[in-house]
Amino acid sequence: MAREFFSFYGLARGHHPRARGGFTTTSQLAMMQFKSLDYIKEISLRPILIIAGAEAETLPISQAVYEAAAEPKELVVVPGANHVDLYDDLTKIPFAKLADFFAAAL
Repeated sequence: MAREFFSFYGLARGHHPRARGGFTTTSQLAMMQFKSLDYIKEISLRPILIIAGAEAETLPISQAVYEAAAEPKELVVVPGANHVDLYDDLTKIPFAKLADFFAAAL
């Protein structure tokens, strides 16, 4: 997973000159202590759209969130995309799906 994130944050594509380019000494601990699936019931019953890349290291996490969530929910898996492709690759971001979701859910 680190390779995928480094391809964005550690290189010119997503690097900021004042960024360290990696995890801080406390960031992983904070993420390990916050189990977002413990709070899925607080989000559920509201429309949820989960978009994940088919090649993303994080796809299993997206699938677990989808399985745990109540309806209404939708999981969109983008072929050929990894996690960070969905940050800035305009050819892979499903803009039509986002527009449809927000038009119906807001």
